[in-house]
Amino acid sequence: MSEEIKQGPAAGLAAALPRMDKDADPNARPKGKRKRKVSYLTLNKIETVDYKEVNILRKFINDRGKMLPARQSGNTAAQQRMISTAIRRAREMALLPFVVTDMTNDRPAMRRSRRDDQAPMDSGNTPVESTAKEATPTESA
Repeated sequence: MSEEIKQGPAAGLAAALPRMDKDADPNARPKGKRKRKVSYLTLNKIETVDYKEVNILRKFINDRGKMLPARQSGNTAAQQRMISTAIRRAREMALLPFVVTDMTNDRPAMRRSRRDDQAPMDSGNTPVESTAKEATPTESA
C-alpha cells in the first residue's frame, strides 16, 4: 500500500478520460468509431438484384440520377458491384435515366453559362439586332 499513493478523488477520473493533444481544440468532440450503416439489401435479406427490379435500384440512385457510393448506402463491396452493374444494365435498357433533367422549385437553378449572357446569334453567328423600338418622347404644348 505504500507504493500506491492516492491523489484524491480525481485520480480515478483521469484514467477514464482520453488523453488530449496539447494542440487539440478543447471544445472539439472526441472522434470515435461510428456505427456502420447497414445496407437495405442486408436488412431485407435480398441476395441478388436484377436490372428489372427498378424499384429497388431507385433506392441506390440520388435525385440527379447518380449512383450512391457504398459509404452512403451501407453496401458491402460485393453488393455495390452487383448494384452498379444492375443500374448500368437498367440504363442501357432505358428503365432508368442516365441523367435527370427536370428542375424542380426546391432545387437551386444551375449557374448560367457565359453564352446566355451574350446577345442572341442568328445562324451565321452574327448578333441579332433588337426589334424593340425605343419610345420617343411626345411633346405636349
